[in-house]
Amino acid sequence: QVQLVESGGGLVQDGGSLRLSCAASGRTFNSYAMGWFRQAPGKEREFVSAIRGSIAITYYADSVKGRFTISRDNAKNTVYLQMNNLKPEDTAIYYCAAQTSYSSNVKSETAFSSWGQGTQVTVSS
Repeated sequence: QVQLVESGGGLVQDGGSLRLSCAASGRTFNSYAMGWFRQAPGKEREFVSAIRGSIAITYYADSVKGRFTISRDNAKNTVYLQMNNLKPEDTAIYYCAAQTSYSSNVKSETAFSSWGQGTQVTVSS
């Protein structure tokens, strides 16, 4: 029964930066992954990034690697997505997701059972 609330979205220009936050309430385990997915208009929901385990293993989609950074604050049950050098193709609703049981397939939405309601990111040229 993990509840997730995203924040930090907004409108930025090409090359700008945003930091998204996802606050989780309810029982969580550091061994379970938390991730970010996004869905652009007319597109399927796609994997963006994830973080997992006590040593905070991170994963990134090729399209965002080198520009986005995922991190977490365990004491606050919060994950962050720092997005730099944003491009118009990054425009999407960004969703935070959490596992409630173990799965190693962190790049698939089927591995996550709790979802936030999303936050809009719009990048203008």
